[in-house]
This record gives sequence, structure tokens and C-alpha cells, in this order.
Amino acid sequence: MTARTLEQAIALNHDALDAMLKGDCSGYVALLSDRDDVTWGNPFGPFARGREKVEATLASAAARMGGGAAADADHIATYLADNLAVVVEVEHGERPGNADAASPVALRVTSVYRLEGEAWTLVHRHADPITTPR
Repeated sequence: MTARTLEQAIALNHDALDAMLKGDCSGYVALLSDRDDVTWGNPFGPFARGREKVEATLASAAARMGGGAAADADHIATYLADNLAVVVEVEHGERPGNADAASPVALRVTSVYRLEGEAWTLVHRHADPITTPR
């Protein structure tokens, strides 16, 4: 595993969203923890637990995407312990809408990173489109 700071892991997470909106989940797969307690939640289905199920969930989500791009992220909070970090953000981007016109997307995101060896890995991510009161 390559040495990776928390800041680098967060930047890779943002890059992975950009790739995912283009239909490529490999950035997330590379950032994931190899441990079986990894979890993933997205708007397309229930939570996935375990590396194999998370990768399948990512592939399914990537197949629904394509032609989009991430723009930026609004940092809300970071909680840091010795080997665990929780980052709360609102991520912004675009994805194809009707007639291939770009539609803005905003995701409420909680990411949990764990220090494994010398690298911070993504152990949990939950994203949903709820960013305004209902």
C-alpha cells in the first residue's frame, strides 16, 4: 500500500466522484479499504457491506452514469482520531439530464477514512441528494 495522507485521500475521493460521474468507478475501488468491514450507501439501493458487494454496487452505479463531471465540495466538518477520520461535505457536479443537457447534482456525503499501515483508505461512504429541507 502506498503512503497517503488524509488530505491526499480526500482529494482522491473528489477525483473519484468526477470519474464516477463519467461512468468510471475505478477511483473509488482503488481508494477502498481491503478489509471486509467496508460499507457503501448511495441513492440507487440499500447499503452494501464487504469489499465484493461494495465493488458490485459501485459498478452498478457507474453503469448509470456517464458524461458528467464533479465541480467542487463544500466542507461541513471533519472529525479526526488517531486512525479514523469522518468528513462531512456537500459535493457538487453535473450529470447528463434529458436530451443530454447537463443537470446539476448536489450530494450530501459522509466519508469515513481509516489509517491502514501508512495510507488512509476509504472505509465508508454515504451519499444522497438531500441537500435542502423537505
